[in-house]
Amino acid sequence: MSSIKDRMTEVIQEQPEDATYEEILRELAFHKMVERGLADSREGRVISNEEMSRPMDEWRK
Repeated sequence: MSSIKDRMTEVIQEQPEDATYEEILRELAFHKMVERGLADSREGRVISNEEMSRPMDEWRK
């Protein structure tokens, strides 16, 4: 497994040469959110679509 610095470097290197600071930060944040979601899934910290739709239905009222 690569270190956090290695993974961040990979994400940065994958960006186009003209990427802005903000675009790079957004991409790094996106990758962090994906990793966090995958870890939650592996640990069983998930809810069903049905469970999530209940509060969303309430919000829409």
